[in-house]
Amino acid sequence: MAIKLVVAVTDRDWFDHLRLRPDLDEVNFWSPSPASFRALQEGELYLFKLHAPDDYIVGGGVFSYAMESMPLSLAWETFGEANGATTLAEMRQRVVRYRKLPPDNREPIEIGIRVLTQPFFWPEALWLRPPASWSRNIVRFKGFSTDDAEGVALWDAVQERSAEAFAPAPGLAATPLPRYGEPVLIRPRLGQGGFRMLVTGLSERKCAVTRERTLPALEAAHIRPYTEGGEHAASNGILLRRDIHSLFDAGYVTVTPEHRFLVSRRIREEFENGRDYYALDGRKIDVPARPERQPDAAALRWHNEERFER
Repeated sequence: MAIKLVVAVTDRDWFDHLRLRPDLDEVNFWSPSPASFRALQEGELYLFKLHAPDDYIVGGGVFSYAMESMPLSLAWETFGEANGATTLAEMRQRVVRYRKLPPDNREPIEIGIRVLTQPFFWPEALWLRPPASWSRNIVRFKGFSTDDAEGVALWDAVQERSAEAFAPAPGLAATPLPRYGEPVLIRPRLGQGGFRMLVTGLSERKCAVTRERTLPALEAAHIRPYTEGGEHAASNGILLRRDIHSLFDAGYVTVTPEHRFLVSRRIREEFENGRDYYALDGRKIDVPARPERQPDAAALRWHNEERFER
């Protein structure tokens, strides 16, 4: 099967900051303005190319997903220095500069999000010239495909330079990605930040139970905790208002495999309250339209049986 790759232009400050952070398992290749991105599917390669005069591909990552628009403040709260900046103020200054806004702008800002996992940053000796078809007029990105010679050559050059062996996506390869050979999709390994952003986006930025849309009050809840075998995956997440998230983790509320919200009688027994929560008992929660993005029935069953206080 043909695999796509994207070569995207970035600035030296973003790259230099991130290559000094080998501990990061994901990065945010953000766009200064809201922007849709459909050039790649999950598991394909997203490569970084520096602006001229540093006209080289210098690293990349595994594309996980993109969001057209997200508040800058939430992107910083979620990813921190994985945004390629030291502080929120520094990141905001860059966005303001790129968008040619007044330097003293204090209005809320929305940016585009592209989450990449397993990022890699090559030392200068391994920097790669872009393919011959690359034009200096490209200011954002250009796509390539392994169904043509140029795309295959780019794929092989990336594999030669990348020491890390990626984990292939389920059903596509049973062994680690070879240094050379048939291109395959790579399974993204989301971190905590990517998990939060993914669940927030798929939930259309609203609590699955209450439909609350105030983002600072919303949190991405793991159905099965990460410390107990749960994954940072869309199927293991529900976007909940902060108080409901706390009750969910403590077992005072749950969601059935049929996506019904249930409230334990223990709230009334232990706290002599809970009227607002009982008003939500039995409500059908909102879930993403795509079945593979919906809460996993087995994970919900685990929460019902192992965590919920009946």
